[in-house]
Amino acid sequence: MVFDAHRHIGVLPAYPFYGGPPVNPDTTARATVKQLLADLDAEGTERALVLPNYGVPDPDIAFSFNELAIEAAQTDERIRAGLWVSPRPADEHRTAHALALAREDGVRALKLSFLLGGRPTDPDCRPLLDRIFHEAARLDLVVHVHTSPGAASDIDEVGHLVDWYADQVAVHLVHFGGGMSGHIKLVGSRFFDWIESGKRVYTDLSWAIGFAPYWLAREIEHRGIGHDRVLFASDQPWGDFAGEYARMTAAAGGGELGERVFRDTFATLYD
Repeated sequence: MVFDAHRHIGVLPAYPFYGGPPVNPDTTARATVKQLLADLDAEGTERALVLPNYGVPDPDIAFSFNELAIEAAQTDERIRAGLWVSPRPADEHRTAHALALAREDGVRALKLSFLLGGRPTDPDCRPLLDRIFHEAARLDLVVHVHTSPGAASDIDEVGHLVDWYADQVAVHLVHFGGGMSGHIKLVGSRFFDWIESGKRVYTDLSWAIGFAPYWLAREIEHRGIGHDRVLFASDQPWGDFAGEYARMTAAAGGGELGERVFRDTFATLYD
């Protein structure tokens, strides 16, 4: 039994990333709920949190998949939905609509990523950040936040969201910092410092560099905390289910930590 705490639905248009020709790198993206369910069946995935696909620098596309994520959650009881929201002032009306949808059956999370603009420490983003996290607290939703090295998604930026909001709201740091610097900052102290201070902080290790899952598992055992804060996530179609599963199985093992990573912590947050 595998519970996947982070995967996407929706097919993006081709885009000329990095100045190249238009391409579709997310080759396993799914356009329909039927296709998504077929993937879950093939993998043996018993539960999944499904979020709108994004990556093309057009927020309208990500917002347009919110209804599809809700449809998935309301079609099959294995699925919970996360909705795309944005703190950018330019996205205020779209975020307001998304927050209204957050009351729909099956919605358990809100998704933030600064890859499409905005910054946690930008004063212009703070009013909508406050509104997003206020609604998450009111509706008992988890806030997913993308992390990756540098710029607005660096853990030095995203970590402010944990400091400001994670006393009241569960914050899921996607990709565990997203690279070498983030992994070292988090495992070295910051992740455990947040837990010890009472912050409701969680993470997954999709995209993690090879050493990180093993080091994190060792530190959890050594420190005696954090075993209930790590979730398995495939990040399909940007991640690879088989690879992520093999890596986390090797790092977490088949004991209590593995049970929590692959099942129990998901159930605590999303059921």
